[in-house]
Amino acid sequence: MPALGLGTWHMGESASRRRHEVAALRAGLARGFTLIDTAEMYGDGGAEEVVAEALDGARDRCFVVSKVLPQHASARGVVAACERSLARLRIDRLDLYLLHWRGHIPLAETIGAFEGLRREGRILRWGVSNFDTGDVEELLALPDGRHCAANQVLYHLGERGIEWALADLCGRHGIAIIAYSPFDEGRLLAHRALASIAARIHATPAQVALAWLIARNVIAIPKAAKVRHVDENAAAAALQLSDATLAEIDDAFPPPSHATPLAVI
Repeated sequence: MPALGLGTWHMGESASRRRHEVAALRAGLARGFTLIDTAEMYGDGGAEEVVAEALDGARDRCFVVSKVLPQHASARGVVAACERSLARLRIDRLDLYLLHWRGHIPLAETIGAFEGLRREGRILRWGVSNFDTGDVEELLALPDGRHCAANQVLYHLGERGIEWALADLCGRHGIAIIAYSPFDEGRLLAHRALASIAARIHATPAQVALAWLIARNVIAIPKAAKVRHVDENAAAAALQLSDATLAEIDDAFPPPSHATPLAVI
């Protein structure tokens, strides 16, 4: 998976914005963003349809991620949900399929369905989302838990709780961390300390926030519904943060000093 992807949360919710959303995703693909993250929940499937339009003619060079809702995570429900997502996306396989968050259906049942889809080639990999340390430990104790490829969690400069234990646990077991909402739904970009750091190194707050995640070997999936935001985010891949800048960031946004429950949106 590439270090930077394209998020689609809140896309597909308005017909009037669809043209701009498709244009932004296509601009991202043209600028080297080859990962697109979506979910059956986003826009009640509408985001997957936006992605399908943007992917037209570009599927073979894209890494496509989608998610199944926990109420659909039964043995039969996962298969049916996957087929619906594939139909909306107009593709024949998902590169990564995630359980959006934990529900009441046993993990073993969901993993069994994922493994079946993987054997059939409908998905290439599977993973989870919003799984805290205990959830991942429970997952890894299951027979096929070691096949988990990724955990998508809320992680940004203002929310560093996963650094206490979760990130290390995932790293030791080869589970990639995917950071959703890397700008805290835009709130982080208005932080005065981040703006000051960004101005000093001739970057934007968004670019610093993304470069910091990349430096931590995390995959970031910012949503960018406008082409100018795509261009801004793309420049973050080349931004190198010095040790002094990283230390300044730690001063402004301290790492956790104790364990806390996983934050979610």
